[in-house]
Amino acid sequence: MSASLYPFASPVFAAEGSASASSSGPTVVLVHGAWADGSCWEYVIPHLHDAGLKVVAVQNPLSSLDADVANVTRVLDDIEGDILLVGHSYGGVVISEVGNHPRVVGLVYVTAFAPAPGQSINSLLASAPEAPPWVGLLHADAGGWVTWPAEAMATWFATGLSPERQAVLAATQHPTFYQVNDGAVGEVAAWTVRPTTYVIATQDQIIPPPLQHMFAEAMNAEVVEVDGGHLVMLNQPDAVAAAIVSAAGR
Repeated sequence: MSASLYPFASPVFAAEGSASASSSGPTVVLVHGAWADGSCWEYVIPHLHDAGLKVVAVQNPLSSLDADVANVTRVLDDIEGDILLVGHSYGGVVISEVGNHPRVVGLVYVTAFAPAPGQSINSLLASAPEAPPWVGLLHADAGGWVTWPAEAMATWFATGLSPERQAVLAATQHPTFYQVNDGAVGEVAAWTVRPTTYVIATQDQIIPPPLQHMFAEAMNAEVVEVDGGHLVMLNQPDAVAAAIVSAAGR
């Protein structure tokens, strides 16, 4: 398989829109990446609720960038007041497009891709000297939907988590259509017009930390470094939540 697979995250049902009635900040909308669903934020959400924030964790189809953008737009249209968009991994591409919604007041990228206008993940990575070693380990079925073999997921994608948790993630991963990385951001990437925070995972083996720094510098983002792997919201949820709460207060 070519380097066309580069998005992510993982499962357990997350609350949609439930929160303290006294919340006065923006509604936090959490956007998962590939091989995931909204439950990848399950450990972050309680911290956000404790901070008095309303939270919605979307459930994207992962069938195309257009489909995911349309799904998140539907969610945003149904929310009153200001919105803080948070995206993990491939979810960063989604929020780079959807973040142009008029009620979005800020963006948080959690070890996420942040293509420039007109870029897709594939075009962004085309200049890399070679594909990452894990790309060839992914499995595509006859319909073009891609999943991780359990051992490869544990080694590359779910590093830093317990073997039990890694096994659950492998069993519950959301298949991702191989062409999602062909979807390009439009003429205005939302990070060029919105206040932005970037959470860098220093042990990430999927999006290397130097690439994360490159994204953060390009968007002039507030940078938060967290010692964790690609699924940093699962192994360092308190630190990820603190970055989101800080962004919500700005």
